[in-house]
Amino acid sequence: MIADLAEDRVVEGVFAVASKRKLKTKGGEPYLALELVDSSGRIEARVWKDVELLDGRFAEGDAVRVLGKVEKFRDKLQLDVRTLESTDVDPQSLTPAARRDRDELAGFLEFLVAEVHHEGLAATVRNVLAVADLAAFPATADGHHSYAGGLQEHTVGVATLCRETCQLHPRLRADLVLAAAILHDVGRTRELTRGPAFTQTSEGRLLGHVHLGLRLVEERAEGLTPAQLAELLHCIAVHHDGRSARTAEAAVLYHANQLDAAAATRPVE
Repeated sequence: MIADLAEDRVVEGVFAVASKRKLKTKGGEPYLALELVDSSGRIEARVWKDVELLDGRFAEGDAVRVLGKVEKFRDKLQLDVRTLESTDVDPQSLTPAARRDRDELAGFLEFLVAEVHHEGLAATVRNVLAVADLAAFPATADGHHSYAGGLQEHTVGVATLCRETCQLHPRLRADLVLAAAILHDVGRTRELTRGPAFTQTSEGRLLGHVHLGLRLVEERAEGLTPAQLAELLHCIAVHHDGRSARTAEAAVLYHANQLDAAAATRPVE
């Protein structure tokens, strides 16, 4: 497993190719720059020899059997690939996945959805989640929660922080904050393809997850006045830009999103 790899270890294993680029060294020699993944994590890999031969054996998104040696480059582990070949293993089974129990996360999300009591906001949340499979996508492709189920895990984290904040500050409109927190990143389900690569779709590359999420919420909104829908969309639109927040609820979502991302990624001694 990638999570168990150590420097100077010789490795033979099956991984999925999350990304593949053919580049040239300073001397003009071709090499392959890969990112390999399995359910435990990801690692950069390089193919220096027999590049033309090995390049034709696989494509991005394939599962491959790899023989190589783990080296350290710029303080990060990297796999020096000696040889590789295609395999009939399902690449989906090698997608990096959440370590938390999926049923537990689904139960938490179900509880949070039930905590939205405003009829229109509750209906809108249910309608969107009916077509957005949070458990299949990451929250980011290469940042925090960057694994299948990461989107669901991050959503539960952000929504939980927002719910607790509303209990501490009853002046906040709890249903609005909670609905926005549950829906703030649903655009990832349209921005990215499924694993193992989690590459951007054509729309995703051009529009990004925030715009796509706003579109999805507008498409599935139910029982909201124009003003109520605008409040919800505003919270989602500025969840990466706290300075643009025009309501307390939008500001709370921004900070909860930042907090959950930092807690998931900052090093812990």
